[in-house]
Amino acid sequence: MIKEREQSIENALAAAEKAKEEMKSLQSSNERILAEARSERDAMLKEAREIREKMIADSKSIASKEGERLLASARENIQNEKNAAITELKNQVAALSIEIAEKILKSELSSDEKQKTLVNTLLKDVNLN
Repeated sequence: MIKEREQSIENALAAAEKAKEEMKSLQSSNERILAEARSERDAMLKEAREIREKMIADSKSIASKEGERLLASARENIQNEKNAAITELKNQVAALSIEIAEKILKSELSSDEKQKTLVNTLLKDVNLN
């Protein structure tokens, strides 16, 4: 009976030791799995950060190029409008100059006497040259 009791105690101790070893093994396995999970999580977070940074950089680049394109287009439109305004102004000045010259000529040549005087003056200039 004592032998059985001793055997039973030894078996219980052996089972306890075996359970203890299994617990250590499970704990070690759990720690390894947790370490792998953390490592995987860190890699995923790093990749997500890199993707985010790339997306931000790409967006900034696209926005910058679009801004430059819009600015160049606006400058071109302003230059075209300026050229059109200058052309219109030149046309108006030319029209006014012709109108003024016409009025001056009408005034200067309104009488026969003035016309004869102008013709004689022009002839004298031609003869002198």
